[in-house]
Parts: sequence; structure tokens; C-alpha cells
Amino acid sequence: MWLLRRVPALSLRYALSQGKALNTQTRALSSVSKDDLEEDVDRKTAWLLKAFAGATAVYVGCQFLPLMGESMIQQSVALLRVKDPLFKRMGASRLSRIAIDDERRRKIVEMGGVTQLINMLETAPDDRTRREAMKALASLSQSDVAINALHQAEAHSIIKSITESATDEDILKYKSSVLNRLQKIDAEKVAQI
Repeated sequence: MWLLRRVPALSLRYALSQGKALNTQTRALSSVSKDDLEEDVDRKTAWLLKAFAGATAVYVGCQFLPLMGESMIQQSVALLRVKDPLFKRMGASRLSRIAIDDERRRKIVEMGGVTQLINMLETAPDDRTRREAMKALASLSQSDVAINALHQAEAHSIIKSITESATDEDILKYKSSVLNRLQKIDAEKVAQI
């Protein structure tokens, strides 16, 4: 009898000890699967965040991309018409960065950018404003259309009359670049006659 009572107790003890081992293995397996699950969730969350950031970048790019076209040129030329020298400098700086190919330079000339830059150069109160105007004119002068517009506006005398500033060497560099280009056009016109 004792043995019968003892066997179920031993069996129960054995079962409990095995249960603990099984439980421990189950916990280990469940913790591995939880780690895998967490890693999977983290990976999917990262992809979701990347997709959201990409979609946001595309949306923002589509909203601001039209500003890089003709409207950006119009806004920059309009800034040259404002009386404040800061806004004039900003407009001239934009134009010097926009004028990277002949098509854009032609649009700037058509919108009156060359005449506005010449007016800005004539009325510039400081060297910083003159520098930005000359930088924009130097960028524009790489195009034949812009050089012809400068020639028609008689910008040669205005550019030549800019005082040689001791504080800003860039003005002299841009001035000589534009004057050299204007002189080449003059020489070509004289050679054609």
C-alpha cells in the first residue's frame, strides 16, 4: 500500500519536475518566438516609417518643384524691383544660381531681369548689393541672348563706371568678366560690318 501511495507521489513529483522542464523549454521557445516577433514588428515598423518619409518627401518635392521653374524666375526678378537692398540682393543671388543654362538665361532676359540688374547696379548703396548684381550679370553674360540684351541696354558704360572697390575683389572679378564678354561681342559686330 505504501508503494501505491508512494508511486503516485513519485509520479506526481516526476511529472511536476518534467513539467517544469517542459515549462522552461516552452518559456524558452515562447521567448525566442517573442523576440522573433518583436524583430519582425520592428522591421515592419521601420519599413513603414521609411515609406512614410519617402511619401512625404515626394509630396513636398511636388509642391515646391514648380517654384524652381518659371515662377522662381518671376519671383526673383520681382525681388529686384523692391526698394530694400536686402531683397534686391536676394533676388540677384537667386538669379545667379538659376542662370545655369541658356534656356533659363533667356527666360530671365525676357522677364526683364537684365534691365532690373542694371538699375540695381546704378542705384546700389553698398558693395554687397553691387557684388550680387555683378555676380548675376556675370552668370547671365555666358549667354549670347543676355549679352545682346546688356549691349542694347548700354550696360557697358554703367558697368565700367562702377568704382573699383578696395573692400570687395569679387566685384572686380565679375566686372572684368562681363566687360570682356561685352568687348568680344563689340569686336564681333565690328568684324561683321
